[in-house]
Amino acid sequence: MTVLVDIELELITRATARFPDAVVRDELDNNLLAELPTIKVEQIPGGGDDGLRLSRPIVDINVYAATRADAISLARDVHDWVTSELRGSTSSTVVIGRTGCLSLPASRPYENIGLRRVGATYEIFCHPVS
Repeated sequence: MTVLVDIELELITRATARFPDAVVRDELDNNLLAELPTIKVEQIPGGGDDGLRLSRPIVDINVYAATRADAISLARDVHDWVTSELRGSTSSTVVIGRTGCLSLPASRPYENIGLRRVGATYEIFCHPVS
């Protein structure tokens, strides 16, 4: 049976270290405008596993920033991080193998006109450290 990892916690921990000028979380705060830029990591329905050890969670990563240019720039950095730096990496709890982008970073509507949101969807092949 596949042992599932908490991919949100893993990515939030790693992204907090990688993007120290951003707030990284799994839920938005009511005070979002005071916490820009923010990176929101959320595992979404989908993905799968091999029934043995390897899982493939699908993760949405949304970037919130004061301007469209700032949001696009940070989303591009996040994209490069997921598709390059995370690939083949290991922490004390998780081994990340292949990573891929299912939906490229693009502007996504958001009801607050005081900020901009750019998001992308990723697949991350991973398994727990044994």
